[in-house]
Amino acid sequence: MDEARIKRLRWRARRGTRELDALFGGWLDERFAGADEAQRQAFDQLLDVQDPDLWDWVMGHARPERADWQAIIDDIRARHRL
Repeated sequence: MDEARIKRLRWRARRGTRELDALFGGWLDERFAGADEAQRQAFDQLLDVQDPDLWDWVMGHARPERADWQAIIDDIRARHRL
């Protein structure tokens, strides 16, 4: 695993709220290593999204247009019973 990449993603997973920090940082800690490269790239790109959109998706108020992002959001929601 590329430590520089993980450090960069860990920094980017720090969001504006503690809740989003925990949700996205948790996915990075628990799922990223076992993800395939396509999922890893999708997670990296997902972190470019603004916090209000991420929050709406995680809370189930809206859905991202990209299926690969939705798969990550669904996994986060399932792990946290949201």
